[in-house]
Amino acid sequence: MIALPSRTALAALVLLAGCKAIPLNNDPTMPVRVAQVSPPALWEIDWSKPLVKTELLEYQPRETARPAIDPETERIIVTTRDGGIRCLSPKDGSILWEKKTFGRFFSGALIDHGIAYVPGGDGVLYAINVLSGETVWQFKSNEELITTPVVSEGRVLVMSSQDTLFAVEIATGKWAWQYKRDMPQGFSIRGASMPAAYDGLVYAGFADGFLVALGLDDGVARWERKLTISGGQQFKDVDSTPVIDENGHVFAASYKDGVFALDAKTGDILWASARGGVTSLLQRGEVLFATGDGTLTALETRGGRALWSLDLSDRTPKGKTNNAGRPPVMTRGYIVVPTSTALAFVDPTVGKVRAAWNPGRGITATPTRFVSARDGNRLYVLTNLGTLFALQLIGSGG
Repeated sequence: MIALPSRTALAALVLLAGCKAIPLNNDPTMPVRVAQVSPPALWEIDWSKPLVKTELLEYQPRETARPAIDPETERIIVTTRDGGIRCLSPKDGSILWEKKTFGRFFSGALIDHGIAYVPGGDGVLYAINVLSGETVWQFKSNEELITTPVVSEGRVLVMSSQDTLFAVEIATGKWAWQYKRDMPQGFSIRGASMPAAYDGLVYAGFADGFLVALGLDDGVARWERKLTISGGQQFKDVDSTPVIDENGHVFAASYKDGVFALDAKTGDILWASARGGVTSLLQRGEVLFATGDGTLTALETRGGRALWSLDLSDRTPKGKTNNAGRPPVMTRGYIVVPTSTALAFVDPTVGKVRAAWNPGRGITATPTRFVSARDGNRLYVLTNLGTLFALQLIGSGG
């Protein structure tokens, strides 16, 4: 038997090693062996359902929309690159109803009180009854909608690819207000900041490098703060969804200049961590996990000090591929990170990959965790090939 290093020793090794690439492109059905630690049994596949047929000449198919779960019926709403909206049974993945739209989906739906709010690539925000599949209302924005909607105080909030934040009345689907900033002159990152609503304010990042706090009732800016402090015109985007904690702090990331902590009421900058390339944030307690450009980093929320950093990029004969930039999810003591090659299960205490799963062509969409009295702890994973997997989580760590 091989003696395993202690948790303290592992942490020390991580700090000494810094960023280290790990292979995620091995056997697509088995966890990988990392750092002499035997991969634990973390999941079993309950069922899988192919949803999208790959076209003959389709190059690098990619699904980016996160599955949504109705907490009452446990039905799954999946939006895909072929413009389809499908409602699946949690029992076996059978399709209960489906609709076809005129544009691909970039983000998943939000379900609230039995209604799925679906952001369309065709510029339409759909409100659909989860049980019947009937359309309750449609709001035509005339701009490509690319973030999962947010519901707060009778409003549905969604961002477009043209940096317009729309607010729609939840009862009627009528326009309430919109806020738009000018697009920057230089290159920008494909994507947008999903808005975050808290205490009567809406926080959103924009491609020109600003984080803005708006009144939820009127859409008027209460404050705006520039998070690109190094100058230049390229890749200034603030595409991360703002994170607001109970201490009145808001965290956001500029792709160019790193992670910032601000006062949620005034917008004053409390600290900045110069780690560029960040596109998403996840907070747990006093730790902030930042992903982007193939890297996962753990930061202290109090001062931004880096605890560890993990290279999740994939090296191919053509060079390094930055393939970890979508939001991660925390479940059963692991940070689950989607990459274009595999789904990585990371121990958050030491920054080590404990297992990885590659269903073929990798995973871009953030998985969705759901705990059911009947089915237990599940992770719903939409692969780049358009297949939805229901993974039964059976292990724990971190």
